Amino acid sequence: MGDVTDDDRLRDLERRIQSAKQGAYNGEPKLSDHHSAAHLAWRMVIELVVGLAIGFGIGYGLDSLFGTMPLFLVIFIFLGFAAGVKTMMRSAKEIQ
Repeated sequence: MGDVTDDDRLRDLERRIQSAKQGAYNGEPKLSDHHSAAHLAWRMVIELVVGLAIGFGIGYGLDSLFGTMPLFLVIFIFLGFAAGVKTMMRSAKEIQ
């Protein structure tokens, strides 16, 4: 009953954990996985929507401040869209 000490059991457990970690990871990224591709697609959509939302917020704020309702709103929505597309393109370049 006292043949196996806690230190021996702990070393055995650490050895098994290390071997399981090495077997699970082969060094290659999992970008071809379906869930990873879906994650990247959602990331790109969110980047575009956030760019539009920030442009809308800045434009609406400036129009409210200066009293020129559609002018800055339209300008900053287009700038937000351009920034979102630029960020999406950068993300697409990371995938390749």
